[in-house]
Formats: sequence, C-alpha cells, structure tokens
Amino acid sequence: MGFILDRSSVCAVVGHGSWATALVKILSENERQVVWYVSNPSVREGIERSGRNPKYLRDVRFVKDRLRVVDNLDEAVRAAQVVVVAVPSAFLASVLAPLSVSLDDRFVVSAVKGIVPGEWLTPAEYVKKHCGVPFARIGILGGPCHAEEVAQERLSYLTLACKEAENAALLADKFATSYIRVNTSADIYGVEYAAVLKNIYAIAVGMAVGLGYGDNFRAVLISNCAMEMARFLEGTYPAPRDTNASAFLGDLLVTAYSQFSRNRALGLMIGKGYSVRSAQMELGMVAEGYYASESIRHVNASAAIDLPIADMVHAVLYEGLVPKDAMRMLTEKLI
Repeated sequence: MGFILDRSSVCAVVGHGSWATALVKILSENERQVVWYVSNPSVREGIERSGRNPKYLRDVRFVKDRLRVVDNLDEAVRAAQVVVVAVPSAFLASVLAPLSVSLDDRFVVSAVKGIVPGEWLTPAEYVKKHCGVPFARIGILGGPCHAEEVAQERLSYLTLACKEAENAALLADKFATSYIRVNTSADIYGVEYAAVLKNIYAIAVGMAVGLGYGDNFRAVLISNCAMEMARFLEGTYPAPRDTNASAFLGDLLVTAYSQFSRNRALGLMIGKGYSVRSAQMELGMVAEGYYASESIRHVNASAAIDLPIADMVHAVLYEGLVPKDAMRMLTEKLI
C-alpha cells in the first residue's frame, strides 16, 4: 500500500472562481479551517469584509472563522496537507509558477476540468511532471456537479478518484454534506479525461440547439457523444470502467443539458451565428471545451481514434468551418 492521508489533514483551495467557491463552501461545512488562496485583491477583500465572494456565487455566505484567506501561494501550501486546485486549465501553469514550496509531500486534488494548453497534459500529468507529485498523491474530483446548484444546496454527486481506495474514502468524507454525495473510484485517467471530453461535447450540443435541431436529434447526438467518449478512453487507456457511471455519462448529460453549462452556452451562441471570438467575449467566463478541443486533437494525433464529434467541434472553433455545414456533415456519421 502506498501513501495514506491522515484524517486530520488540513485542506487548502487554490482558485477563486465559481467552482473553487463552491468547493470552499462544501469543505468549510466539514472542516474546522480551510485555507483559501485568492490572488485577486478585490475578491479577497470582499471575502474578508463580508464573508462572500463578490464576483462568483455571491449568495454563498461563509463562516469567516473557518476561513483563512491568503494572498500567497506558498503560505497556503505550507498550511495544508491537501491542496485542492480549482482553476481553469489554461491558467494552471501561471497559477502554480510562483510556488517555491515543494508539493511532493502534499496530496493534490485536481478539480480542473481541462488539459493544459501547449503541453497537452492533464492537470494530474502536469502536476506530476512539473511539481514532482506522484500519481499516488494525486486525486481527481469529478462530477456531475455544477457550482450554481451547490450554492443552492441542491442534491448533487461528486466522484473522487485516487490510486488508493483509503485516500479516496477519506477525501470523500471531507466533501460529503447533507446535499453532496460522493462516489469513489481508482480510475484517475478515466475520470479526468471524461471531464475534458464532456465539455467538447457540450459545445456540440449547444451548437445543435442554436442551429434549430430538436430534441430527437439532440438525443442521438448525446448518445453518440457517450459512445465516442468510451471509444477514446478504451483506445488510449484500457481499464475496467463503466462509462455509464455518473462521472462519465452523468457528467456528460448535465453539461450538455444544463442552463448553467458554459460550454453549452458557448456552442449555443456559435450555432446562432456568433463568431467564436464574440461568443467567448459575450460569455465572459472560461469555457474549458474551447481549449480541450485543441488539446484532444493533439492527444489523439498518435492514437488516431475515430472522434467525429470532437473533430467537428475543432473544425468550427479552430478551422473556420461554418457551423451549419459542420453539423450537416456530422449528421451523416451518427448512428
């Protein structure tokens, strides 16, 4: 058996967006203290002053006595044994760049749902390569779960994937509340890549809706997305896994259907005629599927797995293919 966490381990959360804010809410209900690294001065001041994040999930009020809000990443890491990273994948490298404290004796939980652009590494792979953290000390936090519903305390489910079942169970206890149920898994690769792929597929679904396709077609499209996800995971990293489980199919469904899905919203605007750039500006938040599309293209270059839906999204986002034409051609490939 490898490294096993202590139940009294202190958690630090890195990031101050919607998902990071939701995770701090969850952890602060279970832990005596949560260390929260917030780099944005106005967000940090707002939290310290009012007990709320003034930019994201503003209705969530924290018990300030349970929060230690810091502006220094080294300070946050020194104070914790578990470091929960919840930043957009495009910013992961720059957020971790100032870190001078070693992470190799910490347990890192990635709540990042994307791939690091340019290096084509998942967050777990990036942390292992650049921070020296072995996979035995890395956990993956998967869905299906939108931050907005966590803020409203609507019943939601998370999935914690760790190499060691005991670590997954211990961390699950830290994230479980009256409205959060936590499943566990040993499939780090599958859960992490499922979170990447479902964002690409949500863009495709949003495009279909924006173009005027109906519920019948949407059902076919999403079922083909599920099959494509399973094909990619089996073709790149075969392992015993049930892709009908909530971390796979469930996360895909909520991201494809939910009003809270940024990726679906991005696709919807593109389908309605927005340019990719104008849709991103209108959205005003990071849609991970945009970066994931380019990343999966690179990851799949050697595997050469048939990914017609992901390829269609990439053609629209990066190659200038007209969405109407792209979707029409895709319809000939679906079953």
